[in-house]
Amino acid sequence: MKISIQGIPGSFHHQVALNCFGEDAEILGFRTFEEAAKCVSKGECEFGILAIENSIAGAILPNYELIDRYNLTIKDEYYLPISHNLMCMKGQHIEDIAEVRSHPMALLQCKKFFEAYPNIKLIDDVDTASVARRIRDEKLKNVAAIASTTAAKIYGLEILAGDIQTVKNNFTRFIILQKPILDLGLVQPNKASIKVTVNNEKGILAKLLSLISSSGLDLSKIQSIPVIDKPWEYAFFIDLQFENYQAYQSVIQDIKSDFGDVKIFGEYENRK
Repeated sequence: MKISIQGIPGSFHHQVALNCFGEDAEILGFRTFEEAAKCVSKGECEFGILAIENSIAGAILPNYELIDRYNLTIKDEYYLPISHNLMCMKGQHIEDIAEVRSHPMALLQCKKFFEAYPNIKLIDDVDTASVARRIRDEKLKNVAAIASTTAAKIYGLEILAGDIQTVKNNFTRFIILQKPILDLGLVQPNKASIKVTVNNEKGILAKLLSLISSSGLDLSKIQSIPVIDKPWEYAFFIDLQFENYQAYQSVIQDIKSDFGDVKIFGEYENRK
């Protein structure tokens, strides 16, 4: 089984792939989220793993567009507790560090920790684990990475400080993507991700929300994305939670009847 991810061994995407598919899966790392999504779309791998939101930093908007553009389906979701750790070549101390490189979101989540170290320069980089690998490969001194404990183990780095994220209860939601099939098998879905495109009409969003609310379904997330070729029109990515699958299906039919353009991205079990 081939699984596409953005990142390299030691990244959080890599950890999710191991947790969901085990050590026997062939994990294909890509530089960008788009390349990982394209791998699934072209049938070169069975599944892809994509971060979609973080409990601190919020939604990763471009990834919603990738799911839509590559016509992918959400098979499942996975919530990973995020532990950020400061690491460097062995034998150094935090006073030796001149700069810290990591993914911008990781740096954002650890800003309070670095208030005590104003002389350390924070530098945006492509992701977490790749910085750890570069420190090892290039034997960089006075440079540290923010990454997972798995990355420190893989690349032989020393952890100077653990769990340095400002909010300790920090989770990232990942989605498992596949080609567009809705084969539920034995799964009894209680969550769905849909896209509804609405016209630029007065009160149209309120009408949509009222329809969902009156049905008894729980709207757990809504995210608006502009429709590129139609100025001032929006598509809404919506997560719905429900106890009764038939009630959910009835609401989908009502939404299709009233709004027309509805796309189901996935029906799956709520993992939260």
